[in-house]
Amino acid sequence: MARQTSLLFRLLKHQRRKLGFFQDADNDTMVDAACRNFRLRQVHQTAAAVARGLRVEMPKPEDTIEVSVDGLSIQVQKGMTVLQACEAAGIEIPRFCYHPRLSIAGNCRMCLVEVEKTPKPVASCAMPALPGMKIKTTTQMVKKAREGVMEFLLLNHPLDCPICDQGGECDLQDQSMVFGSDRGRFTDMKRSVVDKNLGPLVKTVMTRCIHCTRCVRFSNEVAGVPDLGVLGRGGSEEIGTYVERLMTSELSGNVIDVCPVGALTSRPFAFTARNWELKGTETIDVSDAIGCNIRIESRGAEVMRIVPRLNEDVNEEWISDKARFCYDGLKRQRLNEPMLRGENGNLEPVLWQLAFRAAAEALKHTKPEEMAAIAGKLADAESMLAMKDFFNKLGCENLWCEGDSVNTQADLRSRYLLNSTIAGVENADVILLVGTQVRTEAPLLNLRIRKAVRNLRAKVGVIGPPTDLAYEHENLGTGPETLLQIAEGRHRFCTALAGAQRPAIIVGAGIFERPDRDGIMAAVETIAANGNIVKEGWNGFNVLLLNASHAAALDLGLVPKSKGSLKGIKFLYLLDADEVDMAEIPKDCFVVYQGHHGDRSVYRADVVLPGCAYSEKESTYVNTEGRTQQTIPAVPTVGESRDDWKIIRALSEVAGSALPYDTISSLRARMLAVSPNLFRVDELQAPVMWPRDILPETKTEIQLKPFARSIDNFYMTDSISRASKVMAQCTTAFSKQSSKDKEKVLTA
Repeated sequence: MARQTSLLFRLLKHQRRKLGFFQDADNDTMVDAACRNFRLRQVHQTAAAVARGLRVEMPKPEDTIEVSVDGLSIQVQKGMTVLQACEAAGIEIPRFCYHPRLSIAGNCRMCLVEVEKTPKPVASCAMPALPGMKIKTTTQMVKKAREGVMEFLLLNHPLDCPICDQGGECDLQDQSMVFGSDRGRFTDMKRSVVDKNLGPLVKTVMTRCIHCTRCVRFSNEVAGVPDLGVLGRGGSEEIGTYVERLMTSELSGNVIDVCPVGALTSRPFAFTARNWELKGTETIDVSDAIGCNIRIESRGAEVMRIVPRLNEDVNEEWISDKARFCYDGLKRQRLNEPMLRGENGNLEPVLWQLAFRAAAEALKHTKPEEMAAIAGKLADAESMLAMKDFFNKLGCENLWCEGDSVNTQADLRSRYLLNSTIAGVENADVILLVGTQVRTEAPLLNLRIRKAVRNLRAKVGVIGPPTDLAYEHENLGTGPETLLQIAEGRHRFCTALAGAQRPAIIVGAGIFERPDRDGIMAAVETIAANGNIVKEGWNGFNVLLLNASHAAALDLGLVPKSKGSLKGIKFLYLLDADEVDMAEIPKDCFVVYQGHHGDRSVYRADVVLPGCAYSEKESTYVNTEGRTQQTIPAVPTVGESRDDWKIIRALSEVAGSALPYDTISSLRARMLAVSPNLFRVDELQAPVMWPRDILPETKTEIQLKPFARSIDNFYMTDSISRASKVMAQCTTAFSKQSSKDKEKVLTA
């Protein structure tokens, strides 16, 4: 880490000196300002990558070659392009079509440089660096070539900058100021292109398109949904969807980030704010168990948009559409004051003291064995620990998290975590998916599996409902019968597992809710033992969790010690829990709901305590690989809502069982004592895989009932996304698209 920090400071110092930060500010011109804007954006992106854990590996001397960049001799790794060699020398090369995570296209020709003994400028993104190559980036030939390329790019580009949502963060704006000419010679009419309908998320103004094909390559190579392509040739060339259809991908919003101009922008964000008006807060997403790193950009008390943040080990630089666009749900259907159900049967606003008194009075008249508490999908570790301590102090052990079943085994972290890690999955050469729909449950993990299929030709087998995973796979069966065949060595897929160097099994968290969960897990562990899936240097036994709170809940021991059901319960405490079956709650049960949205459980609650959403509090979450991360408050709280752990602490005092911590620091000290891994933020502690002969034996019989889908609607899975108007539009639009696709298949 110290080495990365040192590299970060040296990089920034070098760029500040190169950009003239130590000169008199009065001598700055408009071009100098644009130059700084363009170059500093890329410098800080590189610096952020170093600070966030970009893998810095020094190549061996025999794997390097020597090249000269503007008279400076440097050693670069074999296989690097000229553009990468220039970046290694600290020289930024302008580009539009080049992206480090996409294939090389060489469309824009903006990255032209001069190479000694070549008659004309070469495209540095497509030219490999060769030993002894002398590269020049500041000659008159290069300057003239770049001006000519920029002039061609601006021929048909409209003058939409004052009304373009990309204004202020547009690569074409910055590079035209730095590398373009001061005048143009084009006097004819500019061409116009019809806008395409890609759905309710991505807004298109295709007249602004410069045909860099980044969006086409992203949809084909990364997302695995070949909906976009290039149509026509010459002046009639345009990017579209071949036939009139929406872009059906859970990652479609990322084309907004890769587009260097204003051709593809965010439809919900259109005409709402400029980027210089926004305050950015680096935090994490809680819409699934991956824990993508994001930046919440707000103006005042309102979240205006969410964009991805670079983390090579978690989400690289992509996020799902649900994480990016569900933010409008943060201001709809919010609970902003305590409520108590009156004699007329309606919830009425009351003071905090009255709400606490009503809940405490109900607790006093309830036996510990008749109490229960459930943590929901979005609950943070601090509030779950406070809830556990409070109810344990009352003598209640009936606590669990949504998605668990009776007698959940939480003693070994390796039995409920993604042991291969998110980044490590792309190194697997054979993958068996059991009862999981990875594309909807964890789109970013599905992206990693797709990389393994494309780069390593990994073989993927699926046991579960037939689905489109956006890569080549084999559907082995739909239920546990196929799993038993593999465990007994009677299935053809056993040969692939036995011959693999890094085999992996990924079990869906939906298995936890089945009554035969223990039997299925025993069969999976048998496959892991027979297929040598767990060995030195590689742990391919994985469980994919669904919810952001699930891993932390299991780390804290939120598992039911007794019955784990609601039968006979007289007092029920719901902490952000909205997936509880209301029919199972007894009619004489007193229900306290603590959360931030008026979702399903509020209609059954007797007392409502308003909490904070993840964008309004500092809290801890653990993702499916066991990585501890924290959210940072981006906007102020809504109304009278408070942090969840503070609400439970205040209730405990009114109930006469005060918790022994008053500050977040003392609460986290308690968290350190209960589960030390929750205190190590942004660190990944490798779980210990115990031998199978130490694990308790199970006698649960496996039912032959097929595995069911855990998620029916990707766009509405929690209280925030269900309150989002944009997510509702996506549900409607893509369900219609799916119906049209089915009709075409039946017709064909």
